[in-house]
Amino acid sequence: MRFFVDQCAGSRVAEWLRNAGHDVFEGRELLPDPGDRELLRLAAAESRVVITIDTDFGTLIFSEGEPHSGLIRLPDVPSDQRIELMKDLIERYSLEIGSGAIITVRGGRIRVSHVPSPDAALDEEDAAPDEAGEVNT
Repeated sequence: MRFFVDQCAGSRVAEWLRNAGHDVFEGRELLPDPGDRELLRLAAAESRVVITIDTDFGTLIFSEGEPHSGLIRLPDVPSDQRIELMKDLIERYSLEIGSGAIITVRGGRIRVSHVPSPDAALDEEDAAPDEAGEVNT
């Protein structure tokens, strides 16, 4: 898998992912920090799943519709537990991770979400009834 590890998630997670055979780019390689929006765009352009403890990436995806290739949010996970948790997530949720899911771990619970793509929204609009009550297909 291809990952973008945000600076706040830690270099130990990035190193472990590399050693496990994943393609990893670290946020700390981009200095000065271009900001979360640009980091998300760079990750999406390279089909990388973002790993972060920052909640701003979720806001950019859910509220502002920024394109993405997936997000793993670990806001409440102590640094010494992140590698074990990532092992578990990759084993249990590899299909979801590979399909662009947003995975949030908070309070020991794992939530997997999917954001409809803009194309899906267009498809829904096309299938909506028009003024005469007919569905356009």
